[in-house]
Amino acid sequence: MADTGLTRTLARWRVPLGFVFGAGVLWLAQPTMGSLVLGGLVAVAGEVLRVWAAGHLEKGREVTRSGPYKLTRHPLYLGSAIMGAGAAIASRSVIVSVLIALYLGTTILSAIRTEETGMQAAFGEQYAAYMQSRAQPVARVFSYERAMRNKEYRSIAGVLVFAALLALKALR
Repeated sequence: MADTGLTRTLARWRVPLGFVFGAGVLWLAQPTMGSLVLGGLVAVAGEVLRVWAAGHLEKGREVTRSGPYKLTRHPLYLGSAIMGAGAAIASRSVIVSVLIALYLGTTILSAIRTEETGMQAAFGEQYAAYMQSRAQPVARVFSYERAMRNKEYRSIAGVLVFAALLALKALR
């Protein structure tokens, strides 16, 4: 997927589109308490990865090479994908799983392409070395304050609200 106008639009609109897809997921979901527990555990693992990444990220200031960024170029998006898998499991619906895969596949790939283009423009060879695994990792201690400054509380709140809504549906 090249960094085109459509790619940038999808990347920019991924959060509002997420609310639309989320409403569809809630409507189509067929959760049970068992699916909620299993899916919740998977989603929490994804959120833990996101918090860990956000606690290392100095957005726009550097090519971050500490914490999970030593292991993968896009740990925030990986965490989101894991959370999506958890939502699919919790929803207990093939249609929901397809919707989640479609949403995440298009929006995350669009965000990655757009972000990589911007990082390449901002950091040049330093980012190229990181993408090719030539950059040396940096030792940095995780910071909860940094994670919150990177607004990870929004993702945490989203997981909690979505889980509560699915639980209400399961209890009906």
